[in-house]
Amino acid sequence: MKISTKGRYGLTIMMELAGKHGEGPTSLKSIAERNQLSEHYLEQLIAPLRNAGLVKSIRGAYGGYIISKEPEEITSGDIIRILEGPISPVDFTEEDDPAKRDLWLRIRDSIAGVLDSTTLADLIAFNGDKELDSYMFYI
Repeated sequence: MKISTKGRYGLTIMMELAGKHGEGPTSLKSIAERNQLSEHYLEQLIAPLRNAGLVKSIRGAYGGYIISKEPEEITSGDIIRILEGPISPVDFTEEDDPAKRDLWLRIRDSIAGVLDSTTLADLIAFNGDKELDSYMFYI
């Protein structure tokens, strides 16, 4: 399974909104500018996230979007499934070799496990950890 720009940019939107959680609405324009993405494309991605109940839209001059739950309650798996569909590395049928089918199921379950155990709060904390960028190696 290859995660497309829908999934990657959807995670970007949600991380931005989660990072501003409790501060009021954030416009897609500001998210697009900060991440050098197409605002028009982000508008297409926000609709399924809103329809699924992960974000709320706020109308008005100072409107935008907010996440509808706490960052700890939304997993990357929730977002990927909404934007990409079911998680599966390959399409397989019941007629496939049982050993191969077992392999594909274990891979699928491993991917789902990582996505479902990683919340927006985890992603924000990891993204905000500046020490990761400042490793110094001495030889």
